Amino acid sequence: MTTDYTQQLFADRIGGTQFGMKDEIYKFEKIKRAKREATLANPYMDLIDLGVGEPDAMADDRVVQKLAEEAGKPENRFYADNGIAEFKQAAASYMDKVFGVSDLNPETEINHVIGSKSALAMLPLAFINSGDLTIMPSPCYPILATHTKYCGGDVVQLPLTEENLFLPKLDTLSDRVLEKAKLLYLNYPNNPTGATATAAFFEEVVRFAKKHELIVVHDAAYSALVFDGEQPLSFLSVPGAKDVGIELHSLSKSFNMTGWRIGFITGNEKLVKAFATVKDNNDSGQFIAIQKAAAYALAHPEITIQTAEKYSRRHELLTNALAVCGFHAVKPKGSFFLYTKTPKAVADGPSFQSAEEFSQYLIREHLISSVPWDDAGQYVRFSVTFQANGIEEELRVIQEIEDRLRRDVFIF
Repeated sequence: MTTDYTQQLFADRIGGTQFGMKDEIYKFEKIKRAKREATLANPYMDLIDLGVGEPDAMADDRVVQKLAEEAGKPENRFYADNGIAEFKQAAASYMDKVFGVSDLNPETEINHVIGSKSALAMLPLAFINSGDLTIMPSPCYPILATHTKYCGGDVVQLPLTEENLFLPKLDTLSDRVLEKAKLLYLNYPNNPTGATATAAFFEEVVRFAKKHELIVVHDAAYSALVFDGEQPLSFLSVPGAKDVGIELHSLSKSFNMTGWRIGFITGNEKLVKAFATVKDNNDSGQFIAIQKAAAYALAHPEITIQTAEKYSRRHELLTNALAVCGFHAVKPKGSFFLYTKTPKAVADGPSFQSAEEFSQYLIREHLISSVPWDDAGQYVRFSVTFQANGIEEELRVIQEIEDRLRRDVFIF
């Protein structure tokens, strides 16, 4: 009889000897399954996907052409390691032009990353020892938390509530937590809430970080996707921020370059160097042609402005449609996410004990996909990155959403 000894060899961080043995179904897998089942049950009805967290459009034609040109050059075939000077300089110029951050040294205070996700995964390796804490907002993008735990650290959650404009209340953290905490993660404009931060809030963060000797990690993936009078805001634009923190910028969302996997980390020189040291032992850099195409994109921030205008228009339409159907939806001032409380029930229909139950109902009964969040209250996240080619098609999709939802009377 052969024994499968490999089952005893999995690391504890991914489940140890129980890895693969539990039939645990996670939120996004449940959504995928529900979408498949609803589509099969309603073959003549289109599924409207408001759950997609990535751009619906291609990268700008000029950026694609630049990639094609650079990909054909033999000198671009080599390893990039920690990035080329041209991209770093473009990132520094971009930070100055878009955010007014003019004091960044491209050689020592900027490093390219193969997307923000991989950067967030690597950061705990540079800072977290066993027993250390990372402070995370809740809800949030979880990668930094996952890898903090992989390193033997732990995570403390700070709820993001509507009453506090979806900003964390830093003064609720205990002395015990602050003694062990090393990293404070922030993300504005925020996923999933769509909330924007203010300079005053970032100033408070700087004071708090200095007092408690914390490293601030600001994930600025949506920072330039703002509208309705909101101006792009970098954490590093606040006095003293570079003393305590680093900021991650991604071209995935702002330049529709999701699959290209390119961005940059910037801020405190020592912190950037620590990250670069870890990165140097994880990868050999992004394809140089992609870095050069990304440098071209960063020199053309008007691309992002045009995209933000589209998202603003779609947010306006979706917010109005949801309001007609009884939702207390408020148009955000940044990102492509709209976050709103879920109803408690449908008149003469089911009640919902969680946002997940409501999200499943939307897919099953109306073929509208969303993402539920039950971390700090029952909310659902809609994304305006649905497929629509032009304004007329946008209007058609939004009208279809409204027509489907109006079949029910929602009780809040």
